[in-house]
Amino acid sequence: MTTTELHATLEVQRTLILILDLCGTVAFALSGAMAGIRRRLDVFGVLVLSVAASTFGGIGRDVLIGATPPAALVDWRYLGVSLAAGVIAFWWSALIEKLRNPVRLLDAMGLAFFAVAGTQKALAFGLSPVMAALLGMLTGIGGGIVRDVLLAEIPAVLRSDLYAVAALAGAAIVAGGHVLHAPNVITAACGGLVCFGLRLMAIRWGWRLPVAGEKKARPPGGEH
Repeated sequence: MTTTELHATLEVQRTLILILDLCGTVAFALSGAMAGIRRRLDVFGVLVLSVAASTFGGIGRDVLIGATPPAALVDWRYLGVSLAAGVIAFWWSALIEKLRNPVRLLDAMGLAFFAVAGTQKALAFGLSPVMAALLGMLTGIGGGIVRDVLLAEIPAVLRSDLYAVAALAGAAIVAGGHVLHAPNVITAACGGLVCFGLRLMAIRWGWRLPVAGEKKARPPGGEH
């Protein structure tokens, strides 16, 4: 590969990561804002949740891979789309509420975008595929954790329905595609769809991991 081709490939990768990051930022910003609106927070509280939920996953990722200062702190577009999404949610929450379970749906979208973007960026910074997939998962779940903690709720990732598992599955597909030298756009699309699909199916059908203290059904006749 020539220097020109390498430069073009890196530029495409950077653009893809930026697009995925901003899409995830919008989704998590709307998710955080809607969660705040349901708790009847004022406009400032809604915007704080919007920004926190949409940026903390990416900030944590960038700090861990040494991409400092984090993109969310130096690129005005991250803050801009976070605040814009928060304002839109605050004033037009009734329209967003028409979606079935909008907070979970938007959260699933943000999870997919950030899991893929986090993995792509970790790979671009030279991490191994395994560590890149783990970092992609952490990027995906970070915003949701911060949102839930600020609302004094147990983070969704610690509860029974599939959350981190869905993020890890999507991230693993991106990392696997990198190993197989598949096009970044294709692996990003496949990884995002798998993550989003798993999360929606877990919500729809109640798929979950085993819960601590959960007893198995006893066989007929009781204990022996």
